[in-house]
Amino acid sequence: MKIIVPMAGRGSRLRPHTLTVPKPLVPVGGKPIVHRLVEDIAAVCSEAIEEIAFVIGDFGSEVEEELIKVAESLGAKGSIFHQTEPLGTAHAVLCAKEKLEGPVVVAFADTLFKADFKIDPNDDGILWVKQIEDPSAFGVVKTNEKGEITDFVEKPKEFVSDLAMIGIYYFKEAEDLRTELEYLIDNNIIKGGEYQLPDGLRRLTEKGKKFKPGKVIEWLDCGNKKVTVHANQRILEFDRERGVDLVHSSAKIENSVVIEPCFIGEGAVIENSVIGPHVSVNANSEIRRSVIENTIIQSNTIVEHANLSDSMIGNNAKFKGSPEDYSMGDYGVIEK
Repeated sequence: MKIIVPMAGRGSRLRPHTLTVPKPLVPVGGKPIVHRLVEDIAAVCSEAIEEIAFVIGDFGSEVEEELIKVAESLGAKGSIFHQTEPLGTAHAVLCAKEKLEGPVVVAFADTLFKADFKIDPNDDGILWVKQIEDPSAFGVVKTNEKGEITDFVEKPKEFVSDLAMIGIYYFKEAEDLRTELEYLIDNNIIKGGEYQLPDGLRRLTEKGKKFKPGKVIEWLDCGNKKVTVHANQRILEFDRERGVDLVHSSAKIENSVVIEPCFIGEGAVIENSVIGPHVSVNANSEIRRSVIENTIIQSNTIVEHANLSDSMIGNNAKFKGSPEDYSMGDYGVIEK
């Protein structure tokens, strides 16, 4: 089994956190999004993951080395491919066309999920989907009475299905997908200025491929700051349920209260503070005299005299609030 992870996008909706780090390497629950993504996929695979191919932009050698380490952490080979132009999802997948053979999972690296199904290697293909209330903003799949996918509809104006595609796909014979994606490119089949993966999927179903929906329990988008903070909250809850140790043994916590679940990374310092719930403090960051909840604080950052919630603080940052001294009489009100 191989995994192809297209992740060449600039992550503009998550700026400024993606100015120096590509979005899939932003941590949630103390671990990069893409690392959690491939772990989640491995958990539903019946076969071992042999190779993970990352399709990236010009992110630099340090990012490439980190991605190779992500693959190696799962016992897989890591390989790097480049998408130099934003020509759409079909084009992105085809950038790693030499890996499109045999069983392959294609997973776009801005989403996380929780599922309780296993890939059946006898199925032609599986598309991860989530049942949602308002499908009008998503690409959805239509199914027949056998539960097989018959069509793909992008942002339907009228109701056709409530099964939204979350951007993860399994193909038993990925060489067939490669053929259809090459057809799109060779014949310049473009929508919205881009080559679209669902157009290739539709051609496969028209030729008799039987794709099934793989329904997920929870779908966590990591496209912007608000949803990434929410994803961090849910991941911390999942990890607590699984009994994961979220506080690194080297972390220093003094005269502080940690309200679980929180992730506190290697070398982190928490002093005279109340942290949590749902806070991630990454490696070597220092929190002093602060109250913080539902927040991601990345690595090598200093936060002092802060009252934070629903926030993200980047790497190598300094956040220093102002200590205040109040004397308030009866019935007083202070609002900030």
